[in-house]
Amino acid sequence: MKKINVFLLITFFATALLSAQNGYDVGASATDFKLENIDGTFVSLSDFKDAKGFIVVFTCNTCPYAVAYETRIEALNKKYASKGYPVIAIMPNNIEIKPGDSLSAMRQRAKERGFTFPYLIDHEQSIFPQYGATKTPHVYVLEKTNDLNIVRYIGAIDDNYKDAEQVNTKYVEEAINALLAQKQVSISKTRAIGCSIKI
Repeated sequence: MKKINVFLLITFFATALLSAQNGYDVGASATDFKLENIDGTFVSLSDFKDAKGFIVVFTCNTCPYAVAYETRIEALNKKYASKGYPVIAIMPNNIEIKPGDSLSAMRQRAKERGFTFPYLIDHEQSIFPQYGATKTPHVYVLEKTNDLNIVRYIGAIDDNYKDAEQVNTKYVEEAINALLAQKQVSISKTRAIGCSIKI
């Protein structure tokens, strides 16, 4: 019995390590974080007691793809925050490489664009690797289940970064609508389109 327990323990930690190296897959449990918001406070997922889940978006000020999606990210928050799925935006870039993504620049951008969601900075660049994010924007839809944040969707916001009017499939909206209806997410993973995260 002891040998089996040790084997299971080793397997568990090996799986956890592999997950940490490669990022989360659909069905994985995402760990919480505590990151600085543009207002100087620190935000964690656990702060949102009444949330049913989250739309975690890795984004920034300087990537044209991220800028093209700003209005749509804000629209997601306005549509789904009241239904229990708020947007939590995280800026993952190295600000020495991208000074336009500094906290002060983020604060200014949020003010100009009227962001109503938390806009956090990954100072240590430790959170985006846990998730496996590689682009801006890169989206993770999480569902709160028994106090765990389970990944239900990973990828792009929709299928047309160039023109919101020409979108055929709204991946994030479809995922959240399915979760709200207690149904399985039909498209759970897509390829994120955007700029590479600057390390």
